[in-house]
Amino acid sequence: MKERLVMTFVLLVVVYTIVPWVATRIFAIGVYRKGKHAGNRIALTFDDGPDPAYTPMLLDLLKKHDAKATFFVLGSKAEKHPELIARMHREGHQIGIHNYRHQSNWFMSPWSVLRKQADRTAGIVASITGERPTYYRPPWGILNMLDLFLLKSYTVVLWSVMPKDWRSRIGSEKLKARMMERIKDGSVVLLHDSGETFGADRDAPAHMIAALDEVLAGMRQRGLAPVRVDELLENVPGRRLGFAKRTLVAVWMVWEKCFVALFRLKPVDSGNPLFKLRVREYQGKRAIELADGESIRKGDLVAELHLDNYTLFRLGLDSRSTVQLATQLIRRTRMLMPELCRLLLTDPQYRDVKGLYGITMIHRGSKQLGFTVVDLPEGLFASLTRTYLRILLYIIHPQGKERLKEKSELLEPKIVAISKNELKTRYIA
Repeated sequence: MKERLVMTFVLLVVVYTIVPWVATRIFAIGVYRKGKHAGNRIALTFDDGPDPAYTPMLLDLLKKHDAKATFFVLGSKAEKHPELIARMHREGHQIGIHNYRHQSNWFMSPWSVLRKQADRTAGIVASITGERPTYYRPPWGILNMLDLFLLKSYTVVLWSVMPKDWRSRIGSEKLKARMMERIKDGSVVLLHDSGETFGADRDAPAHMIAALDEVLAGMRQRGLAPVRVDELLENVPGRRLGFAKRTLVAVWMVWEKCFVALFRLKPVDSGNPLFKLRVREYQGKRAIELADGESIRKGDLVAELHLDNYTLFRLGLDSRSTVQLATQLIRRTRMLMPELCRLLLTDPQYRDVKGLYGITMIHRGSKQLGFTVVDLPEGLFASLTRTYLRILLYIIHPQGKERLKEKSELLEPKIVAISKNELKTRYIA
């Protein structure tokens, strides 16, 4: 009984802390980490302020370079230094929320995070500027599971560049080199205008400001424009998704990562991760008769083909229509077919496989690539597969709800297969 209670507690802790960490920090789903289609724009962001010693110096520097930035402020400091919040707002910078106090969300209840940290700070800023902040960054970038559901009125922003400016020993020259090397179009840069938080050095912002003076001049020469986070993210396709949909995707992608690890799926091409493979025995009772006369029968080894659902999700966000998404999928598949063929013909682990095999609802256009498309035999497996794939389509497709309303025959899962010989004939020059 005691062991069961311990295991239950551990599981709850993992779900409350580790799952959202994986979802947000690894997959960056449900949060924003960088801008897409940024057009040579980047976002400088500053945490932990306002600070009476360093924030005025930083604001002077930004004015000197005609740069705009985003300040994720602590409510407790905003109360003490309202004049700095007013100046940020007056000079056109964006003000976001970094909790009332610099405490980890893992060690607070989600209702405390929402009401006593985020909402309280938003109210303080609104009382000073007349504008309520809607962008939020948790301390250390850490969210708990229920934050993903309760912080619906805020856009959560993390970062893509972290120069680690909270340590004085790094020095301004090294800090400058890091920023110049790592900042690119669409970067969201994490910096700090206060050194009073746990783990930071009190004088670290002085080194950051010295480095940033030269970095801003260098960025201008490279044609990079520092803008507010809301301006950087205004063209990000993912912003058209609702919070609930982004949360569903985040949770599903955690499951996806576990599935890939559990079944030891291997990417065909790490640079174009659309497909993953594993070798298994075909268990279907009915043989699959292929167009070239070959057949796959029960017990035959096949290379089972899996679509990478995160790649599908990203492609869907960048597509203006289902037709454009299908076109992108066919183009990417065509590019990968020679590599798939090479793997099956030369890699020892695929030596005895009869060919490629998969089950998918995205099968239109596959015949022109050489695949045979056949119906999935009716039964419990077909019914479960159909349900699973429809749920998957709803989650990963940006217009999943609308897609499910289409004619049912367009959403039927099919078996797609191609023999090793057919691959060789078509894709070996």
